[in-house]
Amino acid sequence: MTVGLFIPCYVNQFYPDAAKATLQLLQKLGVEVVYPAKQTCCGQPMANSGFAHLTSDCDALFIQNFAEFDYIVAPSASCVLHVKDHLHSAENEGKAEGIRGKIYELVEFLTDVLKIEKLDAVFPHKVGIHHSCHGLRGLYLSQMTELNAAPFSKPQQLLNMVSGLEQVSLDRPDECCGFGGTFCVAEEAVSVKMGKDRVTDHSKNGAEYITSSDLSCLMHLEGILHRNKSKVKVVHIAEILNATV
Repeated sequence: MTVGLFIPCYVNQFYPDAAKATLQLLQKLGVEVVYPAKQTCCGQPMANSGFAHLTSDCDALFIQNFAEFDYIVAPSASCVLHVKDHLHSAENEGKAEGIRGKIYELVEFLTDVLKIEKLDAVFPHKVGIHHSCHGLRGLYLSQMTELNAAPFSKPQQLLNMVSGLEQVSLDRPDECCGFGGTFCVAEEAVSVKMGKDRVTDHSKNGAEYITSSDLSCLMHLEGILHRNKSKVKVVHIAEILNATV
């Protein structure tokens, strides 16, 4: 099994430790990982802003970089969902279709493909899980609370394997943080209020860290935490699952 490691542009620029943790974790689990050095943005920001017709070069480069791998894994639910739903190519639609079927967000790759049952990880802290909208309602990493259905949470399943970690219960466990990509620019006041609500839910329930499979959401929440001079920190789930001290 050879995995192509897809690191979204904002992760590469602002949170490289999460990218490194993803690589190290996969290698610990015996996966052969290759990082295509010419990769860049998948085109999600343009597509989500109504300019999907301008992403053809991004699509072509993505296909060029990742078509030949057995699997593609990324530490970002939103970027993975974009590729799953919107990667197309008039010249290479067969390869695009293949990629759409073999790209995975890290958490779902660990639970659904590798089916891991044990992790050598230690993180002695109280942690609250932020279920991002893309991960929750797009990739179905967790059950939506508004549905009358059996609950499940793939991130929670993995965090249960981490020694010393205590998961905190939230009042509204799957509420949107308000980031929404360009939404936080176009609707700043609404976005900030939603983010403050999420931060309050975590902090009042005792979380020392907020984790998620989407660093875009965590980036939004981190800004609010810093402005509030809060001691609560954000950390990508890959960094927790890879932690040994």
